[in-house]
Amino acid sequence: MLDSTDAEGLTVGQVSARLGVTVRALHHWDEIGLARPSLRTAAGYRLYTAGDLERLHRIVVYRELGLGLDGIRAVLDDSTADVPGALRAQRTQVAERIDRLQQLGAGLDRMIDAHERGLLLTVEQQTAIFGPEWNPDWPTQARQRYGDTTQWRQYAERSASRGPEEWQAITDSMAGLDRALGEAMDAGVAPGSPEANQLVERHREVFASYFPLTRQMQVCLGRMYAADPAFAAHYDGIRPGLASWFCRIVDAGARAHGIDPDTATWQ
Repeated sequence: MLDSTDAEGLTVGQVSARLGVTVRALHHWDEIGLARPSLRTAAGYRLYTAGDLERLHRIVVYRELGLGLDGIRAVLDDSTADVPGALRAQRTQVAERIDRLQQLGAGLDRMIDAHERGLLLTVEQQTAIFGPEWNPDWPTQARQRYGDTTQWRQYAERSASRGPEEWQAITDSMAGLDRALGEAMDAGVAPGSPEANQLVERHREVFASYFPLTRQMQVCLGRMYAADPAFAAHYDGIRPGLASWFCRIVDAGARAHGIDPDTATWQ
């Protein structure tokens, strides 16, 4: 409210400072007739009276509650307006926004956890999905080794939205691919053949559940499968020599797309 030193009214700047409202907003409310200053100085400058300031206080309160300017005008000027009804409707909208924000917060928590942990599954869930040979420490080790890479970020973004059912489906797809690779090797499928190239493409599609895999990256991955003892043991456990055979069909598939496997890099 105005005090004795404000008897002649307040300028736009003074009202802005007192109410914490921008001068631009005050000018806009003046232009649309929502809150016009009632006085003018001899020089033509507009001044806000005590009554004007009271109206502005009410506008600020209703605006902070989320009402739009048309709704505020109705509350202040329409004697037939259902003020409690308007406030109830606004409360419903606020509750809906709170619910959306809570969901967003939960999603952010999952994304943070996924970036830090890799898998948002309990140890029991991991064992049930990935099998008894699965080591729950592997995601942490992968985070330590690859956590600063683009691929880890892509993997985490996918992981954040997945539950046990999605991971089970991915695991089943990978197991199906492993069986198909073993059967193709048994059947004598030759590297570079249409059948082998189809399996190479299938591998890229299935692997994309973790992160996008270019053909050059696939070459690097195939060689890691053959050279890394843990990966080699997995594939050779399906069929002796499968890790090396898989590396060869990937190399042949890369050559078919103009990529020299000997110079392929992780890109």
